[in-house]
Amino acid sequence: MEQVSLPPLSRVAVCGGTHGNEMSGVYVVREMQRQKVEKVGSASVTTVISNPRAVEVCRRYTDTDLNRCFTDDILSSLVTDASPYEVGRAQELNIQLGPKGSAEAVDLLCDLHNTTSNMGLCIISYSFSDWVCLHIYKHIQKKITSMPVRLILLDIPLSEAYSQESLGKHGIAIEVGPQPHGVVRADIYNAMKEAVDQTLDWVKDFNSGSVFEGGKLEVFTFMSVVDYPRHPETNQIMAAIHPQLQDRDFCLLQKGDPIFLSFSGETVHYEGEEPLYPFFVNERAYYEKNIAFRLARKKMITIPCLQVNKD
Repeated sequence: MEQVSLPPLSRVAVCGGTHGNEMSGVYVVREMQRQKVEKVGSASVTTVISNPRAVEVCRRYTDTDLNRCFTDDILSSLVTDASPYEVGRAQELNIQLGPKGSAEAVDLLCDLHNTTSNMGLCIISYSFSDWVCLHIYKHIQKKITSMPVRLILLDIPLSEAYSQESLGKHGIAIEVGPQPHGVVRADIYNAMKEAVDQTLDWVKDFNSGSVFEGGKLEVFTFMSVVDYPRHPETNQIMAAIHPQLQDRDFCLLQKGDPIFLSFSGETVHYEGEEPLYPFFVNERAYYEKNIAFRLARKKMITIPCLQVNKD
């Protein structure tokens, strides 16, 4: 692939507390604010506690999931006194960091999340061709060796992209786990802090004119979700994640592998014809969304060399 040149990244936003009980991002942002991190090289840095009401009460959200409120439809909806708090807050963030899809949006938005699943450090992005995000992932994967580093690509049109990082011209979510909601673990915090620091280092080097080599990247592309077995009349969950799957995010799931153990002792097996990779396995916050785990396909992609265009 030919070398690609892109404009400088002049404005960067680092956001924590989009979910108010995912504490690593909250503390990373507060520490950056305490240290007055406002520039990295030529780029300005904005730090934001995205959902202050939820952070104050240490809950994922107060009325509705803020990280599902950034679609074009929700951002353009009429907000009234009866609207969920998070809908109004999403529109405030869109004004501050966007508007989404506009020339005025921040150049890079980095949103910080924790998961209760054993996923290590994951970068989540929306596009196969966002060379900035893909090169940041390549850089982080090279620099961080304390835990696995993976990339999840959602491949959703920008208008339908529902999470906060979609407000930026380029956006990534940094997802680190396992960590229980409402607490902070030093190893998880340190991994997230290092990922943010490496992201800012990459931005500084990019703006300074460094050339980043391209090459092949291993990525995981989202395919589908799997719900827990449920009672046909009450809809109550009838099984838990099988012990052979628990804590084994990104293991290859073959047809016939155990995925659930019913409360009466019966094993439920994976019936998919295509071997896929489970992630967000037994994520606490996904019980309300009827998701036991998500499934991804692993593939190799090629990215070009990248350099800043200062013209």
